[in-house]
Amino acid sequence: MSFVSVEKMTFRFANGLPAVIDELSFTMSKGEIVGVLGPSGSGKSTLLRLLAGLEMPERGIISIDGRLIAGERTFVEPEHRCVGMVFQDYALFPNMTVADNIIFGLHKLNRTLRRLRLEQMLELLQMTEYAKRYPHELSGGQQQRVALARALAPQPSVLLMDEPFSSLDAELKANIRNELRQILQKANITCLFVSHDPADIDAICDRVLKM
Repeated sequence: MSFVSVEKMTFRFANGLPAVIDELSFTMSKGEIVGVLGPSGSGKSTLLRLLAGLEMPERGIISIDGRLIAGERTFVEPEHRCVGMVFQDYALFPNMTVADNIIFGLHKLNRTLRRLRLEQMLELLQMTEYAKRYPHELSGGQQQRVALARALAPQPSVLLMDEPFSSLDAELKANIRNELRQILQKANITCLFVSHDPADIDAICDRVLKM
């Protein structure tokens, strides 16, 4: 059974405009890392926004882990979708430490569970010694790891990554590619990874969806 299922999904920004996404269908298995490759304007980021609940499809069905989250007369709000997202610019809070950034989305947990989850994330991403630092005290690669830790901390069903390497230089990007695949596999997370760079997709993903 598919863990993520998208059936005949269509989206356009306004009536009368051509569809950005037209009758798109695909499935993902639990723990699978799927790359989304395509030129600018092909709808890659829009696809992530639709899965996250930041846009509403014109028609079609989206379900995650057997639960309908978008379809006829159904629209589950973003905060109830159990979907994590890592953006191009990481979107870290500059006035918060690494630890506070990571636990930001864990307000539903009690203090003990929050602390435990923080320790697990710091260990998974090898950031324990940076817990008390602020984003401006970190390198680009370290900031990216913090953004990833924050997205993984609430244990989302699906992780969406939108061009997460776009602000990294080539050498750092090469190092982080292998590291990221290992982290995602270790966390057993189902991930949709958007990039315009085929080398990113080759290094990280199990297969590719071309748009």
